[in-house]
Amino acid sequence: VTIYTRINASFFRRKDQEMFAVQTARRNEEWVDYPDGRKVLLDTLKTPLYGPDKQLLGVLGISRDITQQHLATKKNEQLRLQLQQAQKMEAIGTLAGGIAHDFNNLLTAILGYAELAQDDLPKKSPVRDDLQNIYQAGNRAKELVQQILSFSRQHIEERHPLQIHLVLKEALKLLRSSIPTTINIVQDIAPDCGNIVANPTQMHQVLMNLCTNAYQSMRDHGGTLTVSLQPLELTGDDTAVQDQQLAAGPYLCLQVSDTGPGISPEIEQRIFDPYFTTKEQGDGTGMGLAVVHGIVQSHGGLITVSSEPGQGATFQILLPTTSVDLEGSAQVPDELPHGQGTVLVVDDEEMIARMLSRTVQSLGYQVHSFQNSAEAFHFFAQQPAEVDLLITDMTMPLLTGADLARQVLTIRPELPIILCTGYSESMDSEEAGRIGIRHLLHKPLSKRELAVTIHHLLQQEKLPS
Repeated sequence: VTIYTRINASFFRRKDQEMFAVQTARRNEEWVDYPDGRKVLLDTLKTPLYGPDKQLLGVLGISRDITQQHLATKKNEQLRLQLQQAQKMEAIGTLAGGIAHDFNNLLTAILGYAELAQDDLPKKSPVRDDLQNIYQAGNRAKELVQQILSFSRQHIEERHPLQIHLVLKEALKLLRSSIPTTINIVQDIAPDCGNIVANPTQMHQVLMNLCTNAYQSMRDHGGTLTVSLQPLELTGDDTAVQDQQLAAGPYLCLQVSDTGPGISPEIEQRIFDPYFTTKEQGDGTGMGLAVVHGIVQSHGGLITVSSEPGQGATFQILLPTTSVDLEGSAQVPDELPHGQGTVLVVDDEEMIARMLSRTVQSLGYQVHSFQNSAEAFHFFAQQPAEVDLLITDMTMPLLTGADLARQVLTIRPELPIILCTGYSESMDSEEAGRIGIRHLLHKPLSKRELAVTIHHLLQQEKLPS
């Protein structure tokens, strides 16, 4: 402390002079630089010393190092904020689940009736194009619901071969409408550059987080946001392969660049740390880049950043491609499969029950429709041999779809059952299988999805995964 006081004498002298001016005791906290490079927080109490004649003789000062206490308090505050954030996300997840269920029911009706209306129109009717636009908008809304759910809850996302360039273009359309025109968006996305095995919602989340981060760095003065997607072949000479971060082979290289102020070397080392942020309070949680990093790693990829102060920043993501074709891309028949048999349809929403009945009837099946699951079971129990397949909603009053399935299966254990759900945390394919339900479908349903599922179940064929 003696050496420190001597080296920083001017600092203490200035503080003493401030106290002499007011001639009263003062207490304050000050960050002070130590000669060895440490920053120390001192809690200092100073009081003036007076002689017998009340003449000011000097000052008595006591300083206490409270750096560790300060850091502990700050850490506790960070933990408190993290707990608050976790509780908020849990509440959002609960709210999002309820919204998803109701919204998916509405989308089921919108998409279903749009398809039925198209079927009733002549092939060359101009109204068919209008209905197709409604159908496409409904599907975008369906994807948006899935994105909301992915942000608000933690679960394992299903992955399949994906044309990521289509996901990127769709995300950039949404982004363009949400950022000011002072930000110019440049796309350099190669078409038909191969498939990756990924979850589309998570890939959408990756791009939106990176682009939002880039926009926020340029919002004060404007700039250019560049998104590039190109195929890349990694060889043994590449650094990522030599460092054993990636294996040699074909990849897709996604780059998101901005012309903002750039990132300093000190910050660059921490940008992927959870809860690390340079933004003002209320302007970000510090989780965006950490989430991106986790998603990329879980997909077997690598994310890096290159930047210089004043020169903007570029995030590069490498994702391995796959030789597996898109699901069903090779053999998707133009004609929907039709069949014969009796189908029992149960949904407590009249609008949906009627739409499902019309859709199933249009595929050649005889339909008995109910909006009350207890009445549906009573009908089935009277003539169980007459029903070839059951389609039931999950969330219904008195008797849920799962409970209805259990009761039906006690009478006909081999009966194929399709369970439909708008959203349920308690029901997934594994749980449905344990009950004996053959297939779980998520609303909103497409006519093709319903036709293929019914056909396969009645033919005792294995459904495509």
